Amino acid sequence: MTTRLAVALVVVFAGAVSTQQTVYEPGNGVTLPSVVKEVRPEYTERAKKSGARGTVWMKCVVDRDGKPADIVIVRSVDPDLDENAVAALKQWEFTPGTKNGEAVPVRVTIEMTLTLK
Repeated sequence: MTTRLAVALVVVFAGAVSTQQTVYEPGNGVTLPSVVKEVRPEYTERAKKSGARGTVWMKCVVDRDGKPADIVIVRSVDPDLDENAVAALKQWEFTPGTKNGEAVPVRVTIEMTLTLK
């Protein structure tokens, strides 16, 4: 059995302000971050046996250094798969979003679709 994973970067339009810095939304002069390094989550044996599959949706802030932070699960699939999706996302690297040519923190939504094949 092989695992197939599809990932999409989706724009979220909801204002947010961190206690330490302004977090921007894509659009109006703010560019989207782009994925440089993608790590795929592991499919647990329990999830394989149960046939768990679906799309985990996570919101995160891609910081000025291109690292994902403040990861929150928006739509869950399975507790083990959710946990592994978050662990994988923490290892991703991005080219940060920009505003006026400067790197800025940008809030995005990540979809990780997990299916068994």
